Amino acid sequence: MTKRDGENMSEAEASERTCIVTRRREAPEAMIRFVRAPDGVLTPDIRSRLPGRGAWVTARAEMVAEALKKQAFSRQLKAKVSASPSLPADVDRLLEADCLQSLAMANKAGAVVAGFGKVCEALEKGAVAALLEARGGSADGRRKLAQAARRAATARGRGERATEAISLFDSLQLDLALGRTNVIHAALAPGGPTQAFLARCRRLAAYRGESASGDAKDHDSEQTNELGPLNDVIEQAQPEDRKLDE
Repeated sequence: MTKRDGENMSEAEASERTCIVTRRREAPEAMIRFVRAPDGVLTPDIRSRLPGRGAWVTARAEMVAEALKKQAFSRQLKAKVSASPSLPADVDRLLEADCLQSLAMANKAGAVVAGFGKVCEALEKGAVAALLEARGGSADGRRKLAQAARRAATARGRGERATEAISLFDSLQLDLALGRTNVIHAALAPGGPTQAFLARCRRLAAYRGESASGDAKDHDSEQTNELGPLNDVIEQAQPEDRKLDE
């Protein structure tokens, strides 16, 4: 039987959208919606809330560029649209801003701690859902926290279970989002605000063709000796990793 108007379709299938480039159906969360503003300007609708007819594109920068190149937006929206050549980069900035806004909300909800020592303490208590690392920060600091995460997981009988690590933002962006200075490392507690932030980060990373998260082993490709207690890890921190603790 042909599926029509949602007949015999699952709820997930009914909510899917068709990419105007690939013609594949995907969940809205994996796509970017675009609408035509009253002045004819093509507008990214990353929250999928703007009124009007929408054009959906798989959430990849190269797909947005391809839709622009093929003038697929005008065909889908059935009207001439004005689109900037920088549209793929504009979408990237919007997705990035959406992530940082979500991080600020998680911080207001009390779900974020910052500073090498405080992150280690949170790991020791088992209160970390994800690690946040400033892009361009100390590789040594990341390695030590990755080892600390593994030790904490092992101590709690979870084996060497990966702790998700996000490194999509530089220190200044984290400073502004968290209302602090010199943020290099932070940790996010489990809960709804953190999950909302992580979902946005995965979307941004996918758009860029990067990985937002990785096993802690990604930061430590060589075999290393077991570290002592987490207090010892704190003492070994690089100066830039301890700025928030001073």
